[in-house]
Amino acid sequence: MSRDRQSDPYLRYDPSIEQALPDETEVTQAILESIARTNVASFKAHNHGIRQQHAKGQGYLKGELTVHDGLPDHLRQGLFATPGSYPIIVRLSTAFGDIRSDRIRVPRGMAIKVLGITGAKALPEDSSANQDFLLVNHKSYFSDARAYLTAQRSFELQPSTPDIALRAIGLISRGVVRLFAKPRGHALLMVARALGDDGNNILGERYYSQAALRFGDYVARLCANPVSPALRSLAGQPCHDGDHAVLDAVTAFFRANAAEYQICAQLGTDLARTPVEDASIDWPEDVAPAQALGSIRLPAQIADSPARRAYADDVLSFDPWRCLAAHRPLGSIMRVRRDAYRLSRTFRDEKNGQRLREPADISEFPD
Repeated sequence: MSRDRQSDPYLRYDPSIEQALPDETEVTQAILESIARTNVASFKAHNHGIRQQHAKGQGYLKGELTVHDGLPDHLRQGLFATPGSYPIIVRLSTAFGDIRSDRIRVPRGMAIKVLGITGAKALPEDSSANQDFLLVNHKSYFSDARAYLTAQRSFELQPSTPDIALRAIGLISRGVVRLFAKPRGHALLMVARALGDDGNNILGERYYSQAALRFGDYVARLCANPVSPALRSLAGQPCHDGDHAVLDAVTAFFRANAAEYQICAQLGTDLARTPVEDASIDWPEDVAPAQALGSIRLPAQIADSPARRAYADDVLSFDPWRCLAAHRPLGSIMRVRRDAYRLSRTFRDEKNGQRLREPADISEFPD
């Protein structure tokens, strides 16, 4: 793909930038079979269908996404093409596909549902007017479908592993992470990095899409950074000293405080330094700096109520493929997610007798 780098330094989207693994179909099927077994084991443990990843909700919020006015042409793409504001629902969570004590330090997640968008969708069966962005407090992920299959097979052991063992594994993993600062590519080292999360306050973390997505004419990874002073004061603050420490911290914060995050895009520059098919490679910020797109504002509110929890955990789903065609997920890991999220959603539907559905208006989100 040739281009004048002086006039356009960014990687242009073209279907040819995706190159599926030769055995990706077979590997994806093996992943789905493993996920199905994990779903069954988790259901037996909880007598309830839960998410295959980020099952534990840690705060349920409503707010507003505002797209900045005056963005340069290369940032005016997809949802961000026109300045304006959209209502949003945010579900904070912790990994993995189980509900455990917060003394086990695991990655933190921020799932954002933007309501009231218009435009062609990535999947023909998506009839909603919503756009989901799924972000995690780790910059990168497993490299591809093969690496994820190795990791997923280890996840099958989780429902039967006691908390004390997971805490011990986490302690060892944090040591491993210090030895291998960038555990690029290797699946079990990436698992160790996840289990070796620092366990800091979920509100002070930076969040990343981890893998690439189409950004209109370009290719990007997205991130959300805390900008309000009350949030920034929480950065790096430990939050793992109780079974429900994370949710307790979130509810206490939002009783008295509002929060603001800046949502940004890292635009890809080339497939070598900012790859699409290998999600384990961090996009270097000196090559692909984070460029501000807009603001996420969350007012002070009741961040956890029985009605909100039931709605967000059992009625809502968040899916990276519920999106505009202009923000289509890219790369091997994202292609696996297309099928994996559908499988998890179908399982929850069947087991809970509660049809998952998309909100048409923010008023559907309980107070």
